[in-house]
Amino acid sequence: MRITLRYFASVREKLKRSEEEREIPSGATVRTVWDILKREHPELSAMEKAMSFAVAQEYVDRDHPLQDNDELAVIPPVSGGCYA
Repeated sequence: MRITLRYFASVREKLKRSEEEREIPSGATVRTVWDILKREHPELSAMEKAMSFAVAQEYVDRDHPLQDNDELAVIPPVSGGCYA
């Protein structure tokens, strides 16, 4: 299954890109993808509690199932947020 990931703010800066396409396992959820990203980029773990996600421009929770060709936005707090 293929999805597009869009990165915003500090996530974009840490990953040095604003988007990418990824192949993910069938039946994956937002949590599955976030766990993959944290494994590849451990520095993202510091943002764990404050992170938001959107699919098709609508906020979703981490258990939201992803489908082929979905667009998943990874959105850290933009201002006034706390990672702790």
